[in-house]
Amino acid sequence: MLPQEKLKMIQARYEELEAAMSGEMGDVAAENFVKMSREYSEIKPVVEAIQKFQAARDELAGLEEMLDDSGTDKDMREMAEQEIEELKATLPDLEHSIKIQLLPKDDADEKNAILEIRAGTGGEEAALFAGDLYRMYQRYAEGLGWKCETMSLSESDLGGIKEVIVKVTGRNVFANLKFESGVHRVQRVPETETGGRIHTSAATVAVLPEAEEVDVQLDESDIRVDIFRASGPGGQSVNTTDSAVRLTHIPTGIVVQQQDEKSQHKNKAKAMSVLRSRIYEAERAAKAAERSAARKGQVGSGDRSERIRTYNFPQGRVTDHRINLTLYKLDKVLAGEALGEVIEALISEGQAAQLAEIEGEV
Repeated sequence: MLPQEKLKMIQARYEELEAAMSGEMGDVAAENFVKMSREYSEIKPVVEAIQKFQAARDELAGLEEMLDDSGTDKDMREMAEQEIEELKATLPDLEHSIKIQLLPKDDADEKNAILEIRAGTGGEEAALFAGDLYRMYQRYAEGLGWKCETMSLSESDLGGIKEVIVKVTGRNVFANLKFESGVHRVQRVPETETGGRIHTSAATVAVLPEAEEVDVQLDESDIRVDIFRASGPGGQSVNTTDSAVRLTHIPTGIVVQQQDEKSQHKNKAKAMSVLRSRIYEAERAAKAAERSAARKGQVGSGDRSERIRTYNFPQGRVTDHRINLTLYKLDKVLAGEALGEVIEALISEGQAAQLAEIEGEV
């Protein structure tokens, strides 16, 4: 059953915001207008879902009233009966849509994200696979109109990636990427393999919500700053000044290093951004662990040690082990085109689990 009182409160608040923003309640201060606009855009989809449900329910009542009227002719009666069946089939979906809209929102969903990819087991093949994942996320982001800024990149000898840190900015970035954290496994024949044997390699992905200063207050006395000369692979030119920065957050032991920029200040600013996000995510993870201690069947914990997906080249398939989803679209997934199908399935599964948990508590 839908919480009728809550629905009425949401609709009343929506109308109040609409009146205030249109000037019906007098002038609104600029900062209040921004807050109101944000709240309005958040509850608008809920109100639209409620209105659709109510319209369908009212139409159903009108058709049933028509059937009860003995004066309704045969043709109109048949048409009403058909429409009633269609509406009855639609109402559960409309009700489910409202319930999904009413689910508690993750405060971090609308944030940008810090995406970290690291080669795991498998040597050079793992580094090449990490590069494939890096390009996959870049293409996926590009398709959604997001912007990717590579903050740190460490390449392998054969052009793979040992580690890359990317800042992804756009609308609802973290909401879409948060289920990507974990171990991604690849099964394929490496180019260096002469016997045609399939090798298994892995790369780890961590997705952190980008933390702002208001999210995490860092005390300078808790951070040790080390400045040193940047280093790089043999043959490549590197900085000849002490511009690389290593930050160590003493209370948590989290260490962040940046050396891509020639400016020490730019490296420190980037390192602070990553450090803040890692601390913020650690705090979020601790709270989530407390809340989910008694839960079962989660889509994924976001733990980077959890194997979440396999990319099998010989069979051309991608399998997400958390929801038993297999797509025979490996090329399209790696091209960023079909990755959205996997992510949407994960989001839907997460919402279904959340809904089942809430309904189980009622």
